[in-house]
Amino acid sequence: MATISLDSLDLAALLCSRVCHDVISPVGAIVNGLEVLEDDSDASMRDFALDLINKSARQASARLQFARLAFGAAGSAGASIDLGDAEQVARGLFLDDKISFSWSSPRLLFPKNRVKLLLNLVMIATAAIPRGGSIAVTVTGDAENCAFTIVSKGLNARIPAHSEALLAGNSETGTVDAHGIQIYYAGMVARASSMSVAFSLEGDEVTIKAAMA
Repeated sequence: MATISLDSLDLAALLCSRVCHDVISPVGAIVNGLEVLEDDSDASMRDFALDLINKSARQASARLQFARLAFGAAGSAGASIDLGDAEQVARGLFLDDKISFSWSSPRLLFPKNRVKLLLNLVMIATAAIPRGGSIAVTVTGDAENCAFTIVSKGLNARIPAHSEALLAGNSETGTVDAHGIQIYYAGMVARASSMSVAFSLEGDEVTIKAAMA
């Protein structure tokens, strides 16, 4: 394993690619729906197009709001974020029925980097159950001494490839691509938050735990 060397411009570009990847699908669906409205006069098709546009617009908005907290500045340096706001944007990711989602945490202000870490771990948890299932988030402690536990349960649950190495800032080649940048970034945020992250797999259940380092 080699330490990943990534300058700030490449990091920004890869994170932008990651956000665009999440948003481009619902935005593309909105465009398709608008084209149907323009070209098809059939009432049932127009109803279908309007439903597609409404659903996709909600998905795009939810993903952008999530990305704003998970990747964005979300306030000035040293700012805190309400865990209630974090829960709201996290729930927005699960508008469909593929994954059921639960969240248990105190309603407190947490340092923004710890909230970013929590939200990034939620994203990693979704990758652990590609065929759907359930995700349960539990936050314990307070802003100074906290712990996160995220349990993903579903058919063929797995720890995403190279997660532990990427979290530690390493890879076989010393580089990272757009597929791995989100986990690598989560590791950066964990270190900035003085927290450590560990994975475990038992049957169809992946557990991600973050605790004070």
